[in-house]
Amino acid sequence: MTELQTKENNSRISSIDAARGLVMIVMALDHVRDFMHVASLTQDPTNLQTTTAALFLTRWVTHLCAPTFVFLSGVSAYLFYNSSPGSSRKKFLFSRGLWLMFIDLTVINFALWFDVQLHTVIMEVVFAIGFGLMVISLLLKLPVRAIGLAGILIIFGHNLLQGVSFKNNPVLDFIFAVFFRQSLFTPKPGFAFITAYPLLPWLGVILTGFSFGQIFKLPELVRKKRFLQIAASVFCLFILIRGLNFYGDPLPWSVQKNALFTFLSFINVTKYPPSLLFILLMLSVLFIVLWLAEGKNNPLVKVLRVYGKVPLFYFVLHLYLIHLLTLLMVFVEGHTFTNLKFGLLRNGRPEGTGVDLGTVYLIWIAVVLFLFPICKWYGKYKQKHRGNRILQYL
Repeated sequence: MTELQTKENNSRISSIDAARGLVMIVMALDHVRDFMHVASLTQDPTNLQTTTAALFLTRWVTHLCAPTFVFLSGVSAYLFYNSSPGSSRKKFLFSRGLWLMFIDLTVINFALWFDVQLHTVIMEVVFAIGFGLMVISLLLKLPVRAIGLAGILIIFGHNLLQGVSFKNNPVLDFIFAVFFRQSLFTPKPGFAFITAYPLLPWLGVILTGFSFGQIFKLPELVRKKRFLQIAASVFCLFILIRGLNFYGDPLPWSVQKNALFTFLSFINVTKYPPSLLFILLMLSVLFIVLWLAEGKNNPLVKVLRVYGKVPLFYFVLHLYLIHLLTLLMVFVEGHTFTNLKFGLLRNGRPEGTGVDLGTVYLIWIAVVLFLFPICKWYGKYKQKHRGNRILQYL
């Protein structure tokens, strides 16, 4: 989650902020569900053998969030650097990336677990973005097309490594997991490290986003047309590869108990780590969103931009708010402080607690509405103090 200045004629590019704002709103739904849904501690919402269509789609629609954040971080890095190329901006990209990695392992992890001893540490999407920005800062002397080609090769090729394992060499296995595979490691009793967002696949996404930054320098009508063309091409490629059903995702689709669940199987692509098909499908949706938002200044776009202008601020704030609401839910259900369970893989919520899916949606809407005036205030404050070096990192 990064917000670098993206300028066009001295104003921000509205489609970027609107797309980012949309997925930030959707992201809150996923986190409310994950923290508060009655079945979230015991049920995988994408397991077609146990889930419902409503629960599956509630989870599936939020798949759009991480690819959008990572891809647009690459776009923003391109626009930021190329608006005034120089060593100072190169250094800022590197330091910004390092800062995001630190924030992820500390502030964001505490928001997830409320555990001051951090018995559980998880590499989240912000860590992957930070790493990507650092890599971009080291590649700026290369042609933009070369950087983009490297990103595309990673996206299309990393699934070849999905079955590789080094279980007999713990150090090598850990390093491999950090870059290629979601894994849980317990190097000592009472501590776990989770590589939820392996770095290499997401690096492919951010490098590709960096190269696509060139499109945003085209005239508005031209890039709007390009968005639609790219969306159609990427989606058709997804349909072709998914239909062949032999590469691009470790989970093949199959005929299910009815047509709806067969369709859900077809779109049930792997996020951890993001498979080729996951990335193709989600980026095709992203380009549709950009196409719809490009050149628009209607009330909906204005609302979305309020959130999209302050992504890191919103990301951190909404996690703390949802976690606090989770504890409030637990107390309302009759539990006390002594019932809270913190520590290894625990965020305080006892088993058997939670609300139904309908209530999850109501809480989600309340969270988004509550954060709107706060994000609006912070966006104006940040704009007013644009020269503040500290605010550039927040």
